[in-house]
Amino acid sequence: MLKSVNYNSLVNGEWVNGNSKFGVFNPANQSLIGEVFDVGKKGAETAIISAQRAFSTWSLRTSDERANILMNWFNLILKNREEISKIITLESGKPIGESLIEVEYGASFIKWFAEQAKRIKGNVLSTNDNSKRMLIYKQPIGVVSAITPWNFPLAMITRKASAALAAGCTVVLKPSELTPITANRIAELSLEAGFPKGIFNVINGNPLQIGEVMSTHKFVKKITFTGSTKVGKYLMKNASDSIKGISLELGGNAPFVIFDDADLNDSVEGFILCKFRNAGQTCISANRLFVHEKIYDTFMDKLTKRIKNLTIDDGLKNPDIGPLISEKAILKIEDHIQDAISKGAKILIGGKKSSKGKFFFEPSVIINVSQEMKVFKEENFGPIIPVIKFSTDEEVVNYCNSTNYGLAAYFFTKNQNRIWKFSENLEYGMFGINTGKISTYQNPFGGWKESGIGREGSEEGLEPFLEKKFVNWKI
Repeated sequence: MLKSVNYNSLVNGEWVNGNSKFGVFNPANQSLIGEVFDVGKKGAETAIISAQRAFSTWSLRTSDERANILMNWFNLILKNREEISKIITLESGKPIGESLIEVEYGASFIKWFAEQAKRIKGNVLSTNDNSKRMLIYKQPIGVVSAITPWNFPLAMITRKASAALAAGCTVVLKPSELTPITANRIAELSLEAGFPKGIFNVINGNPLQIGEVMSTHKFVKKITFTGSTKVGKYLMKNASDSIKGISLELGGNAPFVIFDDADLNDSVEGFILCKFRNAGQTCISANRLFVHEKIYDTFMDKLTKRIKNLTIDDGLKNPDIGPLISEKAILKIEDHIQDAISKGAKILIGGKKSSKGKFFFEPSVIINVSQEMKVFKEENFGPIIPVIKFSTDEEVVNYCNSTNYGLAAYFFTKNQNRIWKFSENLEYGMFGINTGKISTYQNPFGGWKESGIGREGSEEGLEPFLEKKFVNWKI
């Protein structure tokens, strides 16, 4: 067990426990990492009340004051990156190299929003009445409920919390029960950074009980959630009762398209990077691979050779692919594969668990895939690749858009007219063109359709946490 990390919940600047505990396990070997206290509904309510109390003073801090405290947090996280990255790998299973990248990526949001806090501005409007002056200014919305997933246990917290805090809001965070120790470690660092009591609270425990409180409490003015579309819809319904603001970053079904004029070597490497990061357990991972018929055989030969050289192992050994998060994740992949086979698909490589351990799965390529298969319609969240051959641009546009999701899409081509047409005609919020990596702190992260509401990161990332006020002033 990790002895150096607190296993309680952070409420009003103090660590509090609960009446029961839940275990946190390493997905690489199912060993117990630690036991975390469940603070339940009562703990969540107390945290929200403390956040409401703290809001009255934090919201009045100058942007420079808020930025300086956030920069302390940024520097402490980077100073402790080696320790934090190890915790991330132990909890989530991802390769240690990816965990280090996540720490730096996650910290970048803190610095970005600390700087953006100084740029919050309103507007003076022109008027057709010389006796009046009209202006718009912005104020923080209030207490924010942030609910984050396990696949990026640091970055999803900092992308939400640093924006809310920079705007002058206070935060109650519910991290995933699968990866709460990372959240607790950066919460410890928030206290060291000088966070005032109550502005950043971390609540651990049963997601259903705590989620209900966080999405219905009268003091909560904004909900921000990353996770499944199913849970997002539940939170949206709860928020509607009191018309709370809500931002949702939900599931994806990303197409990855290789056109006949693409650089095939670059395409293979771009796909590998996009697909197998965190063993395919990212919402913007390539979920369906479309390959033009003219280059299909050549591309598939290059791709399968490259995949066969990928290493699978415990994340602490820094392999290419680590374990999946749980048995539930394994069962979903196996179900997708069996469904595809029953409907005529064939396994080109992989298709089964790895000998490395219970939650390891071989990178798998599935061909002869059709639209009625689960592997085409649903997010697989694992290292499996359904491949579809296409012949025309119109055909692949229809394939790409034939989903309820619209988060990210990727395509490789040298044709500039095609690039414009596809970026305009595909129903997605983000595009990777000749690259398999799209996420930075500068880009507005979010999707269309059932992939969510709102954007995170970028200059737009503060706006969900601010309310506008219009003033019409007769002089």
